[in-house]
Amino acid sequence: MNELRFFNPHAEIQHSENVLPHWQQAGAVYFVTFRLADAIPTKLRNQWREEREIWLQLHPYPWTPDVEQEYHKRFSAAIERWLDAGYGSCILRQPECAKIVDETLRHFDGERLSLISSVVMPNHVHVLFVQNPEFPLEKLILSWKTFAARTINKLLARSGTLWQRSYFDRLVRDGQHFRSCVRYIRRNPQKPRLRTGDYILYESDLAQQIQGTNASQPST
Repeated sequence: MNELRFFNPHAEIQHSENVLPHWQQAGAVYFVTFRLADAIPTKLRNQWREEREIWLQLHPYPWTPDVEQEYHKRFSAAIERWLDAGYGSCILRQPECAKIVDETLRHFDGERLSLISSVVMPNHVHVLFVQNPEFPLEKLILSWKTFAARTINKLLARSGTLWQRSYFDRLVRDGQHFRSCVRYIRRNPQKPRLRTGDYILYESDLAQQIQGTNASQPST
């Protein structure tokens, strides 16, 4: 985990499909987004699913890198826009709830992952990290979501589902894509004009060395 290993199209790729497609390479750099269960209105979510189903019928697996990029431009980017619009309860705007998520992400830094950058937004979370090959991506994210949900529900005396069941993940392809992801996370609170205290941004020493704030969607 002490070096950046970007996506290698010639190496083994593990693909799985649950609610969303997931691509994995052991020890790679990942950009991951997960959100609160109520972060996207039902009408928008249903429309997104219908359009995605049609698109998937026209683009069966396996995907080429260009087709995967088109997928993210069409569907991941739409989710990002809706998340930044601030729908739902936005309970992560509460500092004590955001702190729980931030501390959960950092708890196994250096063991299960090497954390590069993260931001806890009012209704979603972005994380950029190097995966430890011994800890599969889905198990790592499940552990984050389970612990944070249990702790937040206890704090707020609430019950029920906190997070969306699935998550979005992208294999970082090269240095340019990596820098774009760092800058995207850094500027994410600026787009909805969040005030200090409405979010928590973490950057490792490596992330802080990357200059600039302008970045397109990391999927591009």
